[in-house]
Amino acid sequence: MNTRLACTLNAALLCLSATAVGTAAAQNTAQRQDPATLRRSVEQFLQVQTAGLPGQVTLSIGAIDPRMQLAACAEPQAFFMAGARAWGKTTVGVRCVAPSPWTIYVQATVTVIGDYVASAVPLAQGQSIDGNQLVTLKGDLTMLPAGIATEAAQVIGRSANISLPAGTPLRLDTLRSKPVVQSGQLVRVITSGNGFSVSSEGRAMSTAGDGQVVQVRTAGGQQISGIAKAGGMVEVAF
Repeated sequence: MNTRLACTLNAALLCLSATAVGTAAAQNTAQRQDPATLRRSVEQFLQVQTAGLPGQVTLSIGAIDPRMQLAACAEPQAFFMAGARAWGKTTVGVRCVAPSPWTIYVQATVTVIGDYVASAVPLAQGQSIDGNQLVTLKGDLTMLPAGIATEAAQVIGRSANISLPAGTPLRLDTLRSKPVVQSGQLVRVITSGNGFSVSSEGRAMSTAGDGQVVQVRTAGGQQISGIAKAGGMVEVAF
C-alpha cells in the first residue's frame, strides 16, 4: 500500500469516527430533558395557581442545573409540596412518571402588587373605624402580614383589638366586627330545617358581630347557640 493511499484511508476512518461520535452525542442530547421545557411547565403551573389573586402578579422562575442529565419526559407534571403555595418565595416540584421516573424541585418567586388598607390616623382600641381614618396604599402583598385588608369595606365599622399608630396595614384577624347583638338584648330566633322555619323570641347571653356564634336563652329557659345577624336576629339550623 503506497503512502498516499494509506493517508486517504486514515482520513476516511477519522471522518467516520468523528461522524459516529457526533451522531451518538446528538442522540444522547435528544434523550435528555430540556431545562427550558421544565421552566415553562413551572411557569404555566404558577399562572394557573395565581389566577384570581388581588393584584398584578409577576413570576420569577429559578434556574435549573443542566448537569442533572434528566431523561426526556413526554409529560412532565408540576406540583406543590404539602404546605407550599403560590405566594412569595416558593418551591414547585416537577416529576416524570414514564419512561424514566424522576422528580426535581424548582425555586420560584411570586410577586403580587396590589392595594391594601392602612390606618391614616392613630386608631384607639375598640374605636369604630370609618372611611376617613383609612388610606389605600399599593405594594407587594406577599411581603405583608397574612390576612391583610385589600378593600376599605372590609374594615369600615369594625374596631381594632389594640391601639394602632398611623400607617399600620390592617389585618382582618386583628379587627373586631361591629356588634349586631348585644348581651342582654331581646333577639328574634329563627329556627330552620328541612322544609320548616320557626320564629321565636330569646335573650342574648353575649355580644357578637355579624356571622359570629352567640348564646341565647329562650323564653322557656333553654340555652341554645346560633349565628348572629344584623337586625337583632339569631339563626339556628337543624
